[in-house]
Amino acid sequence: MQKISIKHVTNEHNDWLRALDFYKQEIKTLKDRLTEIAGKNTGADAAKGVEHYENQFSIQRNNIDELAHRIRENVKDLSRQAEAKGGYVDGELSDQHHNLRDAYITEEKTVNELRHEFNRFAIEWM
Repeated sequence: MQKISIKHVTNEHNDWLRALDFYKQEIKTLKDRLTEIAGKNTGADAAKGVEHYENQFSIQRNNIDELAHRIRENVKDLSRQAEAKGGYVDGELSDQHHNLRDAYITEEKTVNELRHEFNRFAIEWM
Protein backbone atom coordinates (compact mmCIF):
# COMPACT_ATOMS: atom_id res chain seq x y z
CA MET A 1 0.00 0.00 0.00
CA GLN A 2 1.38 3.39 -1.01
CA LYS A 3 2.06 5.93 1.73
CA ILE A 4 2.33 9.68 1.21
CA SER A 5 3.77 12.38 3.43
CA ILE A 6 1.32 14.60 5.29
CA LYS A 7 3.60 17.60 4.60
CA HIS A 8 3.18 17.17 0.86
CA VAL A 9 -0.60 16.89 0.96
CA THR A 10 -0.93 19.75 3.45
CA ASN A 11 0.98 22.07 1.13
CA GLU A 12 -1.14 21.00 -1.79
CA HIS A 13 -4.37 21.47 0.17
CA ASN A 14 -3.30 24.96 1.21
CA ASP A 15 -2.52 25.85 -2.41
CA TRP A 16 -5.93 24.62 -3.49
CA LEU A 17 -7.77 26.50 -0.76
CA ARG A 18 -5.97 29.76 -1.59
CA ALA A 19 -6.75 29.33 -5.28
CA LEU A 20 -10.42 28.55 -4.54
CA ASP A 21 -10.65 31.73 -2.43
CA PHE A 22 -9.17 33.65 -5.35
CA TYR A 23 -11.68 32.14 -7.79
CA LYS A 24 -14.53 32.96 -5.44
CA GLN A 25 -13.41 36.60 -5.30
CA GLU A 26 -13.02 36.63 -9.05
CA ILE A 27 -16.59 35.39 -9.50
CA LYS A 28 -17.75 38.23 -7.23
CA THR A 29 -15.92 40.72 -9.46
CA LEU A 30 -17.48 39.20 -12.58
CA LYS A 31 -20.90 39.36 -10.94
CA ASP A 32 -20.35 43.08 -10.25
CA ARG A 33 -19.54 43.58 -13.94
CA LEU A 34 -22.66 41.60 -14.82
CA THR A 35 -24.77 43.91 -12.66
CA GLU A 36 -23.32 46.87 -14.55
CA ILE A 37 -24.17 45.25 -17.88
CA ALA A 38 -27.71 44.49 -16.71
CA GLY A 39 -28.18 48.13 -15.71
CA LYS A 40 -27.08 49.43 -19.10
CA ASN A 41 -28.86 46.88 -21.30
CA THR A 42 -32.53 46.07 -20.81
CA GLY A 43 -33.16 44.16 -24.05
CA ALA A 44 -34.30 40.54 -24.15
CA ASP A 45 -31.00 39.24 -25.58
CA ALA A 46 -28.97 40.94 -22.88
CA ALA A 47 -31.41 39.75 -20.20
CA LYS A 48 -31.02 36.13 -21.34
CA GLY A 49 -27.25 36.42 -21.11
CA VAL A 50 -27.45 38.12 -17.72
CA GLU A 51 -29.68 35.36 -16.35
CA HIS A 52 -27.38 32.69 -17.77
CA TYR A 53 -24.30 34.18 -16.12
CA GLU A 54 -26.08 34.85 -12.83
CA ASN A 55 -26.92 31.14 -12.72
CA GLN A 56 -23.42 30.06 -13.73
CA PHE A 57 -21.77 32.30 -11.14
CA SER A 58 -24.07 30.95 -8.45
CA ILE A 59 -23.37 27.35 -9.45
CA GLN A 60 -19.61 27.88 -9.45
CA ARG A 61 -19.68 29.68 -6.08
CA ASN A 62 -21.54 26.70 -4.65
CA ASN A 63 -19.12 24.25 -6.30
CA ILE A 64 -16.16 26.16 -4.84
CA ASP A 65 -17.72 26.17 -1.36
CA GLU A 66 -18.46 22.45 -1.55
CA LEU A 67 -14.98 21.58 -2.82
CA ALA A 68 -13.30 23.74 -0.15
CA HIS A 69 -15.39 21.97 2.50
CA ARG A 70 -14.38 18.56 1.16
CA ILE A 71 -10.72 19.61 1.16
CA ARG A 72 -10.93 20.85 4.76
CA GLU A 73 -12.58 17.61 5.84
CA ASN A 74 -9.86 15.63 4.10
CA VAL A 75 -7.23 17.70 5.90
CA LYS A 76 -8.81 16.83 9.25
CA ASP A 77 -8.98 13.14 8.40
CA LEU A 78 -5.42 13.10 7.08
CA SER A 79 -4.13 14.87 10.18
CA ARG A 80 -5.77 12.34 12.47
CA GLN A 81 -4.33 9.42 10.53
CA ALA A 82 -0.88 10.98 10.21
CA GLU A 83 -0.77 11.58 13.94
CA ALA A 84 -1.52 7.92 14.51
CA LYS A 85 0.94 6.67 11.86
CA GLY A 86 4.01 8.83 12.28
CA GLY A 87 3.41 11.51 9.64
CA TYR A 88 2.21 9.30 6.81
CA VAL A 89 -1.19 8.40 5.41
CA ASP A 90 -2.26 5.52 3.24
CA GLY A 91 -5.17 3.76 1.66
CA GLU A 92 -8.55 5.39 1.33
CA LEU A 93 -7.45 8.85 2.49
CA SER A 94 -4.69 8.89 -0.10
CA ASP A 95 -7.26 7.98 -2.77
CA GLN A 96 -9.55 10.75 -1.52
CA HIS A 97 -6.67 13.20 -1.85
CA HIS A 98 -6.13 12.18 -5.48
CA ASN A 99 -9.87 12.49 -6.18
CA LEU A 100 -9.84 15.97 -4.64
CA ARG A 101 -6.90 16.90 -6.88
CA ASP A 102 -8.94 15.86 -9.92
CA ALA A 103 -11.96 17.81 -8.65
CA TYR A 104 -9.81 20.89 -8.05
CA ILE A 105 -8.31 20.73 -11.55
CA THR A 106 -11.79 20.38 -13.05
CA GLU A 107 -13.13 23.32 -11.04
CA GLU A 108 -10.16 25.46 -11.99
CA LYS A 109 -10.71 24.69 -15.68
CA THR A 110 -14.45 25.38 -15.40
CA VAL A 111 -13.97 28.76 -13.71
CA ASN A 112 -11.36 29.82 -16.25
CA GLU A 113 -13.59 28.83 -19.17
CA LEU A 114 -16.54 30.65 -17.59
CA ARG A 115 -14.43 33.79 -17.11
CA HIS A 116 -13.31 33.79 -20.76
CA GLU A 117 -16.85 33.13 -21.98
CA PHE A 118 -18.21 35.93 -19.77
CA ASN A 119 -15.55 38.37 -20.97
CA ARG A 120 -16.66 37.78 -24.57
CA PHE A 121 -20.25 38.46 -23.47
CA ALA A 122 -19.18 41.59 -21.57
CA ILE A 123 -17.32 42.99 -24.57
CA GLU A 124 -20.46 42.58 -26.65
CA TRP A 125 -22.73 44.37 -24.17
CA MET A 126 -20.50 47.01 -22.54
